Amino acid sequence: MVIFSSLITELEDHPELYQRVLSVLHAIPQHVQQDFLQDPRFRVTIDNFVPGVGWTLYMPTPGPIGSGTRCVVLRLKLSHCLEAFAHYVIAHEFAHAFLRNGPWGEILDVEEAADALAATWGYRRPENSEK
Repeated sequence: MVIFSSLITELEDHPELYQRVLSVLHAIPQHVQQDFLQDPRFRVTIDNFVPGVGWTLYMPTPGPIGSGTRCVVLRLKLSHCLEAFAHYVIAHEFAHAFLRNGPWGEILDVEEAADALAATWGYRRPENSEK
């Protein structure tokens, strides 16, 4: 869908990952989609880590308090692992972005919060996940 293309342009050279991310974007609640689309600091990019060299990540400078940069960084191996696991990881990372890497309700641990929110969107960690 064209509406999300501005969020995932950096994935265009990786069609499998692009489609997996697009699938999750379509499935998450509309208010979350709108939150991402309306935030100029939100984007999705690829982890370009090279062993022995490091990695580079460019992102907009944070805005006023409470509007920090939100960048979801994904690894290319999500293109080749089990689809259910890839969708879970993508949703988990989107949950972090939506929560601004903070708690959710009574869940104070940010990893547990992201998992719980992603689960409400239908993305639970698969029992036998391939990492």
